[in-house]
Amino acid sequence: MTITLRPGSTVMFTGDSITDCQRRESEDGLGFGYPMHIAGQWGLRHPERPMTWLNTGIGGHKVSDLEARWKTDVLDVRPDVVSILVGVNDMGWHTLDPKGHVITAEEFAAGYDRLLAPLAEEGTQLILIEPFLLPVDGVIQAGAALVGDKERKEWRTDLDPKIRVVRELARTYGAHLLAADGMFAELAATTEPGHWSTDGVHPSPAGHAALTAAWLRLVA
Repeated sequence: MTITLRPGSTVMFTGDSITDCQRRESEDGLGFGYPMHIAGQWGLRHPERPMTWLNTGIGGHKVSDLEARWKTDVLDVRPDVVSILVGVNDMGWHTLDPKGHVITAEEFAAGYDRLLAPLAEEGTQLILIEPFLLPVDGVIQAGAALVGDKERKEWRTDLDPKIRVVRELARTYGAHLLAADGMFAELAATTEPGHWSTDGVHPSPAGHAALTAAWLRLVA
């Protein structure tokens, strides 16, 4: 089953830096990443069905940050479709700040559920994108932090239960799931992982193109 996008629908992308992609500095408000590419590809394929495309992603945000701005940035807009990609900042946050709060899978699940419940009540169509981590090698600059194999191993251990949370919430709410972690794992098995993301977290142009193609397979 796919989501049928009707002419004049409002589609909102939200989440963290992977979605943000400098959208506030861009003329169309979509940034340079997969939201912009999705809007462009849709417009090319379906000029007879124009959409309103919105991006409310903010770099560095976790589920708790989305909660704090959810009413203003999402619910009050009353979009027809909401696409969410969040979780990479909830992952292993404490490994970069030993004094930081450990975000458990249970806490992540409860907060994510609170995001989805009011949208489900409104009948909003939902697309949930798994957070992902690519197996790049060596010490990499990821945002303001230097991340090596040790940190990535800790991140993977932390991330896997949160990916399962997203999958379970997709089943619970009848949302469409974009299995991004599995998709990138398959791509990284046949092509150098750095081709898809130089730091394992933020997609390259090719990585954004892969997300775009997978997202567009969920709609018609």
